Amino acid sequence: MGKVQILLRQHVGAPCAPCVEVGADVKKGTLIATPTGLGANIYASVYGKVTEITDDRIIIEAADEQPDEFVPIDVPEDASKLDMVKAAGVVGMGGAGFPTGVKLNINLAETPMGEINPEINPELPKDFSIDCGYILINAAECEPGLEHNTQQIETQTDKVIRGIKYCMEITHAEKTIIAIKKKHHKAIKALQKALEKESAITMHLLPDIYPMGEERAVVRECLGVNLDTTQLPSAARAVVVNVETACRVAEAIDEKRPCISKNLTVRGKLNGGNAAHVYMDVPVGVSVGELIEKAGGIDGKYGEIIMGGAFTGKSTELDAPITKTTGAILVTVEFPDLHGANVGILVCACGGSEERMREIAKKMNGNVVSMCRCKQAIENKPGAPLKCLRPGNCPGQVKNNLQFKKDKCEYIIIGNCSDCSNTVMASGPKMGLKVFHQTDHVMRTVGHPLYRTLRVSKQVSQDIDF
Repeated sequence: MGKVQILLRQHVGAPCAPCVEVGADVKKGTLIATPTGLGANIYASVYGKVTEITDDRIIIEAADEQPDEFVPIDVPEDASKLDMVKAAGVVGMGGAGFPTGVKLNINLAETPMGEINPEINPELPKDFSIDCGYILINAAECEPGLEHNTQQIETQTDKVIRGIKYCMEITHAEKTIIAIKKKHHKAIKALQKALEKESAITMHLLPDIYPMGEERAVVRECLGVNLDTTQLPSAARAVVVNVETACRVAEAIDEKRPCISKNLTVRGKLNGGNAAHVYMDVPVGVSVGELIEKAGGIDGKYGEIIMGGAFTGKSTELDAPITKTTGAILVTVEFPDLHGANVGILVCACGGSEERMREIAKKMNGNVVSMCRCKQAIENKPGAPLKCLRPGNCPGQVKNNLQFKKDKCEYIIIGNCSDCSNTVMASGPKMGLKVFHQTDHVMRTVGHPLYRTLRVSKQVSQDIDF
């Protein structure tokens, strides 16, 4: 295993402060860093010795022998379930990594319904309200090509349900809805069996489009409410929790296990083919390169390595460490060469940032001469990540395509959701614009259809008819 690099910022908020010194012997579950503000405890994920501490990480030389045993979290005998979740350092395992102990610290039974914006909810009556508090489980496996959330549902159904019940108990939620794409037949069947006697827990089936796993999209699909870009799910009397996060909650409470490992998918241009390799409970801090080698190694020349999904991930290097929020490692085919042609980039809140889009254009040898944003991409604060006004529902992109044409673009690179991509294609090619999607090199690698014209319905039947 060699060096394990544990970053001091693996969550929304400030970096943690080390509480160990160089030379210290550590075990799985040894507390090594604590929050300095909003954050979550960080624990050693392996047995070994601390060899270096830098401004942003603690480096551990892993021991040759790695017992399964771990040091349990240190909490009083009368600690509440919420205290255990906080102590374990659980964060959102499927997104930005918001500390779960903070997210669950809410009484949904007493939380009032937030103000619903009528402009983005024209179909709702003025007196609309939600009857009780909800836990919404994000089981969408939103990014294409990933399979670890779905596999966890299939193989650890009981743990998923235990985690859900704990989240309900902590937040005083009366009901849970599990949001899952209808295409995941095996996982749905496993849940259906597990929920036979669970009247408070139901499923909502989602279409296979991106970004059905975006937090506000989950709220909209399950509860029928479009939240504005500044509102949290609590405005709809809900808390959204990822599948893996629910399982980490169960581990913290049932086993007093600290959050020291991650489930993820490794996939792409690998020796042996492009099928998904799912790894469960990988120690946080293991290198990207080690996991790629475990999956067979890179097959010849490649385009880039992405940490995270095709839409929201970032390019990375072999020696980079995984964190509590790493969902995937993707090795892609090589990029096409645009030979210096003029390129426009269309930045969407659901895809890569402007910086990421420019990086992709550069790797394609394109000359960026124009940049537009989807008109639904809202910047709530200067420099903050963009938020989509209606995730997955696009108003049209003709205006942006006209701007690209005016700026003499030959190609455009888009980072849009399924529906936005569809609206780009409605006018862009007619104007002579050649379209690439920022995910093309990933989709080609894993054998997934390219994001262009939307060929599936945005509505699916809720009948489990398979």
